[in-house]
Amino acid sequence: MEDYERVLLVKNEVFVFKIPSRTSIKNYRAADWNLNEPQWSGRLRMVAKGSQCILFLEDKINGELFAKCPVESYPSVAIEAVSDSSRYFVIRIQDDNGRTAYVGLGFIDRSDSFDFNVALQDHFKWLKKTEEIVREEQEPKKDLDLRFKEGETIKINMKITKKDGTDSTLKSKPKIGTSSGILPPPPGSLKIVPPAPSQNSSPMHQPSSNKIPGWGDFTSAPVASNTSTTTNTSNPNWVQF
Repeated sequence: MEDYERVLLVKNEVFVFKIPSRTSIKNYRAADWNLNEPQWSGRLRMVAKGSQCILFLEDKINGELFAKCPVESYPSVAIEAVSDSSRYFVIRIQDDNGRTAYVGLGFIDRSDSFDFNVALQDHFKWLKKTEEIVREEQEPKKDLDLRFKEGETIKINMKITKKDGTDSTLKSKPKIGTSSGILPPPPGSLKIVPPAPSQNSSPMHQPSSNKIPGWGDFTSAPVASNTSTTTNTSNPNWVQF
């Protein structure tokens, strides 16, 4: 596909001045020109075609070409601002045979020269961005290597949850006490066992057990058939009151 032309800027009133030869490396000064007698006046068109940017100085009535200025980059030797004004520039014009000459270019208003600057800057910024995109598309893409290097390891922390929602990594600890609030007996507590009933006592008179807190287990002596009370001191289960 052939490149098409894009008009970047049009200014209907510009002036061209004859400038003295440059004798030093100092910047040009518009005050050194004969600003009251321009060499030519007419229309300026800035046109882009592909990567080229060209300034056309044309007759504003019939469009006849007066001169053209190819611009390879900006800022460059093709367009140079003067040191004493923002409305004047020095441009390098060129004919079809490749011969070049330097002339002065002036705008009526500062806003026109501002638009001139911005149009040039935007074009070359766009051109640079386009070249970067094309270069990235042409470069082969590098595959991402995710393989482990020699001696390289990876550590993964895994947490497994059971169906009941508990974490298998947690160990259950025995709980002290119950939900009813009754504490278990202390370790090493003594259990008091009541004494066995005496084999000598009759079935009708089994010793009764009276448990009094803090006093242990006591049994009363059976009552004999006679009225007298006899104490059996040989049996250790009998206690005398």
